[in-house]
Amino acid sequence: MNIKINPKYKGILLIISSAFCFAFMNAFVRLSGDLPSMQKVLFRNLVAFFFAGAVLLKSENGFHIEKGCFKYLFLRSFFGTLGMICNFYAIDHLVLADASMLNKMSPFFVILFSYIFLKEKLTPVQAIAVVTAFIGSLFIIKPTFTNMALFPSLAGFIGGMGAGFAYCMVRLLGKKGQHGPFIVFFFSAFSCLVTLPFFILNYHHMEWWQLLALLGAGLAATGGQFSITAAYCYAPASEISVYDYSQIIFATTLGFFMFGQVPDRWSFLGYVIICGAAIGMFIYNNRKKE
Repeated sequence: MNIKINPKYKGILLIISSAFCFAFMNAFVRLSGDLPSMQKVLFRNLVAFFFAGAVLLKSENGFHIEKGCFKYLFLRSFFGTLGMICNFYAIDHLVLADASMLNKMSPFFVILFSYIFLKEKLTPVQAIAVVTAFIGSLFIIKPTFTNMALFPSLAGFIGGMGAGFAYCMVRLLGKKGQHGPFIVFFFSAFSCLVTLPFFILNYHHMEWWQLLALLGAGLAATGGQFSITAAYCYAPASEISVYDYSQIIFATTLGFFMFGQVPDRWSFLGYVIICGAAIGMFIYNNRKKE
């Protein structure tokens, strides 16, 4: 007996699955220890590179770049790599939940950059949500000169900004008909090429458990990327994007049990503000659609 599942429910399950995978990616990155961020980024993307390449080899579209898409692929890859490097640095120096939350500023930057570069309409509600999320991020960053974690917090914020611009380019590439797995492949290849010279010049010896942790990060990230891509094929972002914030629950739980980390009260307040802005956007988008 075949049971048909509502596409929206499939999308929700997949986006929660991607949040789970990305939370584990962050945990594995932290677990790999005191290695350069560039070295971690390289190994994280090697797994996605080979996996996406295998998918493309079996695909009818293959390694094809749509006309006029190369520059957008480059921009997606450049800012995505920058965002990832900053995110990994933040993961190594902050509470895991804080680093994850700052990276989750990316949906709000997508809205902002889509308005600036794609000329998409920015409603007053969306503008308020962006400003509210920025205020929430300040409670996590705690921008004072006495805050020893200020630099990694700013790096995490820039990581979310870079990811937001990269997703904006993904949105544009999707409109131009560029095949999803090739976007993943191009980004992974670009990141590997950028980080390879740093890896060669500043190689740090890895113990077997560090290599295992980085391969785990790569596998988790690949699962997250393909899950989130599939999720948006089943349901529009306005209906399911809020469930992506379940990553904060996973990250907080993993941070506590694996590293004994407990976010402070100001960070928790920042989580509430940013998640509240996301939920408000979710409700607004659904009502607007109806």
